[in-house]
Amino acid sequence: MSFVELKAAVSLTMVFVFRMLGLFMVLPVLALFAEDLQGASPGMVGVAIGAYGFSQALLQIPFGWLSDRWGRKPVILLGLFIFLLGSLLAAEATTIEGIIAGRILQGCGAIAGAVTALMADLTRDQHRTKAMAMIGMGIGVAFAIAMVLGPVVSNAWGLSGLFLSNALMAVAAMLVILLLVPTPVIKRRDLNCSVDRQELHQVFTNPDLRRHIIGIFALHFVLMALFVFIPELLSKSVERSAHGGIYLAVMGLSFIMMIPLIIFSERQRLLKQCYCFSILMLFVAFALVYQGVLSSTMLLAGLFIFFFGFNFLEATLPSLVSKLAPAGTRGTVMGVYSTSQFLGAALGGSLGGLAMESAGVLGAVVLCTIPTALWCWLSVTMKQPPYVSTMVMALNPELGDVSSMSERLAGIVGVQEVTVLSAEKTAYLKVDKQTLNWSELRQFGQC
Repeated sequence: MSFVELKAAVSLTMVFVFRMLGLFMVLPVLALFAEDLQGASPGMVGVAIGAYGFSQALLQIPFGWLSDRWGRKPVILLGLFIFLLGSLLAAEATTIEGIIAGRILQGCGAIAGAVTALMADLTRDQHRTKAMAMIGMGIGVAFAIAMVLGPVVSNAWGLSGLFLSNALMAVAAMLVILLLVPTPVIKRRDLNCSVDRQELHQVFTNPDLRRHIIGIFALHFVLMALFVFIPELLSKSVERSAHGGIYLAVMGLSFIMMIPLIIFSERQRLLKQCYCFSILMLFVAFALVYQGVLSSTMLLAGLFIFFFGFNFLEATLPSLVSKLAPAGTRGTVMGVYSTSQFLGAALGGSLGGLAMESAGVLGAVVLCTIPTALWCWLSVTMKQPPYVSTMVMALNPELGDVSSMSERLAGIVGVQEVTVLSAEKTAYLKVDKQTLNWSELRQFGQC
């Protein structure tokens, strides 16, 4: 990667980290501090936890389309400014309705699509996969840090201070956009970073993709539903000031245990088996978390097993979806995937709060098992996923007519799918790296 590409990748990853930190920091503490707000109830707390997901799900794809018309940076700055306003509104709120309004406004800054499109403008085809991987890792790190930092900040400055820290992160992200992110000279058409309206139907009618889109919905539904009551259960046996340390230990240990499972599943080509095993771990976690009403040891064990399964699935699902998406449609598929993820978060928090209010912890746990059971059944019936990788190739213009290269590329051993954009002199490939004839492929361009 050139210096400009590396600068773009690092700075845009920072934007994602600041943005997601602000959203995730609220998760482990809102249920604890909301009891001091006027009108608070388990149902309303659940709505507040998941509220940002509604606006994120609604606006995720439209913001990406707006960036095509208005420009990337203006749309990203607008989204961050909206997030800033939502954070300030929530910080000033004295009622649970005010918190909900602030969270909804925070979610209206749905800039993920615009940021990935800007990344496409600033990086060459052959380096874009590495740049996108940096963003993915940044989001994972942001989630882990937020689970630890949220309790620390809220314990020191309360819920108002937590939302003010969200506002400061929005300002930091805006400064990164203005001062560090290069301004693109041209807009690049990248099928892995943009949503094509004509391809949306193809996503919903593909049964293999549909089961994983339902899966990410279920995973974030469960995450939000559990955190309606887990912080309160934890506070019965552990001081609030120690919650950050508890989450740090649980998240750290679950990450350490998850990495060997990911390596094993890929090397041994047992991804389906490990995927199903991780979903079953969620059921074990539900049972242990329910026992956490009586035993803090059971609660901690349930949290560890939940995050072990959650982290594996959170890391595996985007990879699976990318492998199953037809060549050149990943942007559209991931747009639908992200929308489903945020919709799951919104409904999980809202319905989890209502279940907690009407039937207590048992009701919330039973609610979690419903989408997880559907997802488990879908996972058992799925085929072993293809072990392919998505590649973007800058075609060599000296080879002549670019439009004729599709068939020639498809004939290379190890290449399974090809989509060629003639105007951009770019090819999108799905390949099996274990059988791919690299020397022949490199004759057509640079990957």
